[in-house]
Amino acid sequence: MLPSLILIRGAGDLASGVAHRLWNSGFQIIMLELDNPLVVRRTVSFASAVFDQQIEVEGVTAVLCPSIDLVNSLLVERNIPVLIDPEAHALTDFKPQIVIDAIMAKTNRFTTIQDAELVIGLGPGFVAGSDVHAVIETKRGHTLGRAIYSGSAIADTGEPGLIDGYGRERLLRAPRDGCFKPLRMIGDLVSVGDQVAEVGGESIKAAVSGLVRGMLYPGLEVKAGTKVGDIDPRGKEVDFLNISDKARAIGGGVLEAILNRYNRS
Repeated sequence: MLPSLILIRGAGDLASGVAHRLWNSGFQIIMLELDNPLVVRRTVSFASAVFDQQIEVEGVTAVLCPSIDLVNSLLVERNIPVLIDPEAHALTDFKPQIVIDAIMAKTNRFTTIQDAELVIGLGPGFVAGSDVHAVIETKRGHTLGRAIYSGSAIADTGEPGLIDGYGRERLLRAPRDGCFKPLRMIGDLVSVGDQVAEVGGESIKAAVSGLVRGMLYPGLEVKAGTKVGDIDPRGKEVDFLNISDKARAIGGGVLEAILNRYNRS
């Protein structure tokens, strides 16, 4: 029998794509986040509930849950609870059968294969068969979304994937430590050289023309080099309100790993 409860560490855009697919497949989801997550693609990230109390993504609603005592009531109301729980105390409180590490830290910080009956890690940093049961490939290409049951995902190169031939140019990064202030909104069209944000009063300008697809929440304190936004060079054809093809593919890989484990047992 398939388990009903899944705990997902992280609630960014990729984690949210996974949660959305699993929720619509009939699973109950609890998501864990930081108190001030550096979520860039806010319109498709359940982490936005931390700031806005709740967010709906393609018909699925996530709600900030101030107490573990309210988790079950939110699930009954057909909402995904988002708990501020960076230490994952909910593992002990709920004892989920499935745990998914979707933090996307490029390294395994604290997840172990003993955390649940089935432990899944997204992207590089995990070894299937050692610290998790399965790893899902997150790098764009022919293997995106592949479920790996022995070994690791493709190592992180430090280079963002290309979109219309642009990689690093499409990312917005903090030029210094300081308070982040967006000057454009997600969905705005910008041109090369436009000032789109600032950190500590220092300007961040667009290095590529396109559509602002992501931007941190205003007022967050960031370190120099932190990703604070991104611009999609495909422009107005970009659907920034719906889950990306990448997130959907990764969600499909997670679903495969779950069915592989429980439909064969």
